[in-house]
Amino acid sequence: MKKRIYLLVVLLLVSTIVTYYFSIPENVEESEAAAPSFWRLSPTTRLMARTISAEARGEPFVGQVAVGAVIMNRVRNSKFPNTISGVIYQPWAFTAVARGHIWSHTPSSNSVRAAISAMNGWDPTYGSIYYYNPAGVSTYWIYSRDVVRRIGKHIFAR
Repeated sequence: MKKRIYLLVVLLLVSTIVTYYFSIPENVEESEAAAPSFWRLSPTTRLMARTISAEARGEPFVGQVAVGAVIMNRVRNSKFPNTISGVIYQPWAFTAVARGHIWSHTPSSNSVRAAISAMNGWDPTYGSIYYYNPAGVSTYWIYSRDVVRRIGKHIFAR
């Protein structure tokens, strides 16, 4: 009798492990489940996700993280406000903010993950504090900045 109970417990444990294993997506990086709900985020993280979504929609994931990294790099730079909201709301710092585009839709799970990744320290821009899309430049002072790298359609600079 003890052997049957033991065998039943082992089978139950194995079936639970197998079920769990096959329910995990192969690539959590691309999984919708990998991002927390936008509405459960802190107000600062939601603001960051909205800004990333409006500024870098259509860019690859690393490009979205890069936009968030620029915001974080500015927070740490004495030339800019020392809070995320201060940097984002700085007059004319971000076109999408100045034009109100950050309020036009709820950010995607990729934008949420990009915001969290940037806030957790991922910086694919190597310390850049500026970025621009050369196809949409309206103020030419940006060309005086040292280019660090290009990700998607954006150029990142110091």
